[in-house]
Amino acid sequence: MFQRVLIANRGEIALRIMRACKELNIETVCVYSTADKDAPYLKHADETICIGPGPSKDSYLNISRIISAAELADVDAIHPGYGFLSERADFSEICRECKIEFIGPSPEAMGKLGDKVEAKRYARAAKVPVFPGSEGAIEEVEEAVEVAAEIGYPVIIKAAAGGGGRGMRICRNEATLRTNISKAQQEAQAAFGNGAVFIEKFLEHARHVEVQCIGDKHGNAIHLWERDCSMQRRHQKVIEEAPGPLIERKKIEKVCEAAAKLIKSADYAGAATVEFLMDADQNFYMLEVNTRVQVEHPITEMITGVDIVKASIQVAAGEKLPYKQKDIQVNGHAIECRINAEDHTKNFMPSAGLIETYEAPGGLGVRMDTHVCAGYRVPPNYDSMIGKLIVHAETREAAITRALRALNEFEVGPIKTTIPLHTELMQNSDFKKGGVDIHYLERLLKD
Repeated sequence: MFQRVLIANRGEIALRIMRACKELNIETVCVYSTADKDAPYLKHADETICIGPGPSKDSYLNISRIISAAELADVDAIHPGYGFLSERADFSEICRECKIEFIGPSPEAMGKLGDKVEAKRYARAAKVPVFPGSEGAIEEVEEAVEVAAEIGYPVIIKAAAGGGGRGMRICRNEATLRTNISKAQQEAQAAFGNGAVFIEKFLEHARHVEVQCIGDKHGNAIHLWERDCSMQRRHQKVIEEAPGPLIERKKIEKVCEAAAKLIKSADYAGAATVEFLMDADQNFYMLEVNTRVQVEHPITEMITGVDIVKASIQVAAGEKLPYKQKDIQVNGHAIECRINAEDHTKNFMPSAGLIETYEAPGGLGVRMDTHVCAGYRVPPNYDSMIGKLIVHAETREAAITRALRALNEFEVGPIKTTIPLHTELMQNSDFKKGGVDIHYLERLLKD
């Protein structure tokens, strides 16, 4: 097992990794930018190192500074968390060259599955269902027009690298496709340093269902069942739940098995999520593979009892997975509400600033993953998520009731947060019925 791990991230996930390391008796080194110099979670690290100013490109995305900090602190491994450098194969490769273990997949496995175009090719070979669309990256506009004519409109343009909705464009006719190809390429280049895009068929009323998997370095791979992440805004998840409501268990069993098979076939070690869109007839089509721990991993932990972050560290250290597929059973229902420092009544305007009041909810089945407290100042430099409220109960109905109770206890001020939006959604009749599609929230807010 590792002696010292450097955490190349910030905020909630940095604290989450610290906690897992402490339970494994591993010392932690946490890097930080000047914007995070007073962050309260830093006090829980054994050592902290400033790696630059607030802008991400000068700190959390600066590979040379992170590697320098790792060598200075004499660490065995680096955990990238999610976002930032977590899905960069070049970063994983540099870690290996510097003889520092990257807690995540190898560069080779990340190359197979981390790039959306390559992942689709690999999925086809592994018999995982994928969307009809371009075989590879689109180079010319005329190529895109030809593919779209073959598969039919509407189509969606997607960035081959990254996620979060950047580089995505929905096109319902040839004119919008021609206009948006170059825009999507430019946005993808600016966001991910990779302007490659591809196109595929677009489903109007799809649900977003993903399968959590984990593999080790001994050729073992299992799934931890599914999550439904359909409550989204601009392709960014707002509410996630596990297991997915109103999905035929026989169908999801096959999808989960296919996801684990894909991970195993790529010689993948670490946590991975295979994402699918599901149509009205519960046909599944693979979207992409996220080669890292997901923001929403806690709900899977709650229904399976598996500590995903701890497991990712253990397999990176060469340990075998301590459980087999038959050991993974679903227990109850879990819901996660992403709490962002935003005002949803003003088009989700960011609300950075000082938190003067902070009262977290508690009680049976309530978990709060956050790095903030009273006195914490939310910086304007990074993602607006300030925490995740996770609830677990025996049934979905009980989980919704528990989430609403917890949200009513939750107080953060004077900054604006999305707590009121989540409170509304937990009382929404369509959400309570289950099975909302990925555009439901946008339609609801528009009305």
